[in-house]
Amino acid sequence: MRDKMIDPKGLELEDKVVAIKRVSKTVKGGRTMRFSALVVVGDRNGHVGAGVGKSAEIPEAIRKGKEDAVKNMIEIPLDENYSIPHDFIGKSDSASVLLKRAALGTGVIAGGPARAVLELAGVKNIRTKSLGSNNKQNVVLATMHGLKSLKRPEEVAKARGKSVDEIVG
Repeated sequence: MRDKMIDPKGLELEDKVVAIKRVSKTVKGGRTMRFSALVVVGDRNGHVGAGVGKSAEIPEAIRKGKEDAVKNMIEIPLDENYSIPHDFIGKSDSASVLLKRAALGTGVIAGGPARAVLELAGVKNIRTKSLGSNNKQNVVLATMHGLKSLKRPEEVAKARGKSVDEIVG
C-alpha cells in the first residue's frame, strides 16, 4: 500500500507498509488482540524513515506507524550514480545488512524489507545482503542504521585533514 503525504518540512512523502502483525496480550479476562504495523516513509530523494505503530485496528496502527516514521527521518548521502558513497554493514539486534555500492544500471538488488527502505530513500543502484536474522523489523532497522552511518567523502576528508582526492584515491 503506497500513499503520498506531505510532512511538516514540506517533503512529499510516500509510504510503504512492510509488515502487519497480530499481537496479543493475555489479561485476566482472556486475550486482547492488537495489530502492529511496520511502515517506511521516504521522498525518493535522500530522505527516509521507519516506524512502528500499534492499535486495535489496522488503519490506526498504520497511521501511528507513519507518524513514528516521519519522526525518525534521516537524510542519506547519494553519489552521482544514485548509489551510496561506500560499503557498510548496518546492524540491529541479531540482523545485519551488508550495503555495497553499485555501478549505474545495476538496480536495487535487495530483499523485501531492505528494498522498501532503499527504494523510498531514492537509492537506484545498490547490492545488499541480509545476514543473520530475517525478522522484518530488525532488517529494516539494520538497513536504516547502515544508511545513517554513511559519510560523504568531503566529511571524511575534513575529519582526517586531507583533500577529497587523497581519500577517494
